Amino acid sequence: MTPMEEQVESIVDGILEDYRHGRAIDKMDHFCHPDKEIIIDMIGKLMRIVYPGSTRDKTYRIYNMRHNLSMLIEDVMYNLNKQLTLVYKSQLGEAAAAEKAQELSVEFFRAIPGVRAIAQTDVEAFFDGDPAAFSVDEIIFCYPGLFAITVYRLAHVLYTLGVPLIPRIMTEHAHSVTGIDINPGATIGSYFFIDHGTGIVVGETTVIGDHVKVYQGVTLGALTTRGGQNLRGKKRHPTIEDNVTIYAGASILGGGTVIGRDSVIGSNVFITQSIPPCTTVSVKSQELQYKPRNCEGNCRTCTNPEPFWEGQVKSET
Repeated sequence: MTPMEEQVESIVDGILEDYRHGRAIDKMDHFCHPDKEIIIDMIGKLMRIVYPGSTRDKTYRIYNMRHNLSMLIEDVMYNLNKQLTLVYKSQLGEAAAAEKAQELSVEFFRAIPGVRAIAQTDVEAFFDGDPAAFSVDEIIFCYPGLFAITVYRLAHVLYTLGVPLIPRIMTEHAHSVTGIDINPGATIGSYFFIDHGTGIVVGETTVIGDHVKVYQGVTLGALTTRGGQNLRGKKRHPTIEDNVTIYAGASILGGGTVIGRDSVIGSNVFITQSIPPCTTVSVKSQELQYKPRNCEGNCRTCTNPEPFWEGQVKSET
């Protein structure tokens, strides 16, 4: 054995010994947790079920829509059953877990028409609210906000059925892909529109009404998390009523905070108290200062004495 091999053996022994402390991070049973890769694959297939004309797996022929959909559903249901069984096996035992998994899988798929009905309103909100959108197909194919919302709506069904872990894996995948973090426990009404989307955070107990529009960088969060697990189950995140628009960078915090219907929340505001309906909230405009730079005659302004942007102020020399 070479010196390097001896070092590797010693390192392996040391880490194996570290696994024997019995801590939460020391679990070594790989068969009691769902498989993230399988769940991510399921998301792709579920998106084809929700939006049948948007994507297609070449392994499925399209000559008969009924047969195609049947194979797609059987594929997802088989994998969902397996993942649900893994989630419940340690609590219920394998036989009872398998039975519960089948019941939940059927309930989940029976909810798909309802998910599609509200997804249609989301697509309409995107198209009506974004003049840069040239078609519905463009929204379904390209918009990360719609992807994040649709994954949330599917995960929310499992969340309301009491399924642990899997809904969070689904929405965290959407988060990693889009930068939009929607907890599966949030309650979101119809015609929800996310514009641009990167950096949006929607906490677990957030309640959002109908026809709400949210821009990038918005946080709908908790006022404090110092209570840790003692806060579980309590309303920690704000309520946004119908027809509210929240512009980029706004932070709205606290379970008791209610943004009244038909309000407009301006960019970069920080709100921790309720806002009455039909209110516009904005930060007072900041004063901009302009100071001439000492660029030793090398910049465009010095070489070209004519202003190159409207309203330019020349410094007196």
